[in-house]
Amino acid sequence: MTAISPAGESIGMSNAINITPLTLHIGAEISGVDLSQPLAPQVRQEINDAWLKWKVIFFRDQNLDHAGQVALARAFGQPTIGHAVFGHVDGFPEIYAIAKNRTANSHREQRPATPWAGWHTDITAAINPPKASILRGVTIPPYGGDTMWTNLALAYDTLSAPIKGMIDGLRCIHAFAPPPGAKSGDDYDRRVERRTLKSEHPLVTVHPETGERMLYISPSFVKSIVGLNPRESQKVLEMLWEHLVRPEFTVRFKWNAGDIAMWDNRSTAHLAPNDVFASDYDRQLFRVTLVGDVPQGIDGARSVALEGAPILSVEEELKLM
Repeated sequence: MTAISPAGESIGMSNAINITPLTLHIGAEISGVDLSQPLAPQVRQEINDAWLKWKVIFFRDQNLDHAGQVALARAFGQPTIGHAVFGHVDGFPEIYAIAKNRTANSHREQRPATPWAGWHTDITAAINPPKASILRGVTIPPYGGDTMWTNLALAYDTLSAPIKGMIDGLRCIHAFAPPPGAKSGDDYDRRVERRTLKSEHPLVTVHPETGERMLYISPSFVKSIVGLNPRESQKVLEMLWEHLVRPEFTVRFKWNAGDIAMWDNRSTAHLAPNDVFASDYDRQLFRVTLVGDVPQGIDGARSVALEGAPILSVEEELKLM
């Protein structure tokens, strides 16, 4: 069935869930479902459909524990290990603790002050970047510490025809090396060896489920455009990055303790603004990521691994540790 909001917006409903869009192009809040319980097939399908349409979906006041978050993630895919370099929560290898002052944030001050600084699609340096992430808020500051997402499909669609013609066949180098100080255990050397990643991805990818074309240029991971000289590459990337984070492509989410955000990592980039570091408030969230596929370009050509191993399921990863 379908409900119509007072503004005339068509909002999808079933007997179980309500879907309320938060902006015109990205982000929807889903209510009427208890994520601590197993999801009926119809409800799971409606959530998945909303996820694909709105790119990132939010659930308020769920108050899941670690086990509940892992169970929710497994309803939609195969979890990866929490973080192959920075570790995972004791007893829950699927979960990565996103604390305010975690090691992964140690070099944020070195980012140039650009509109796209800090924006990223998770682990695009891997040959098979994650399909999606499920993030749970636990300790939330009274203000600040929001998260933002941008719609990569809309970013591509709104480019001019000449620019699309120029970039449709291009490919980019995405790279990641664990930063100094990332040591997380005695097996660190093995982790670094496997997680120093470099891949060549199409600049424009095709979503494997929706068929949408996406501007696939994660600012935190893309290093260069193949075939362009360094000056050309940097200028084209800066133009596209600036376009990627236009405010009308984005949604900003104000967290409360117990909230869940689930985003499609294939069709979004996201940002945690640095405002929380200017406050004395703590911030603690927990993330589970899902194994993804190898991206494909408009011409059908898939990405190429240049260095490092694919992202594995948590079960496969644990066998290598």
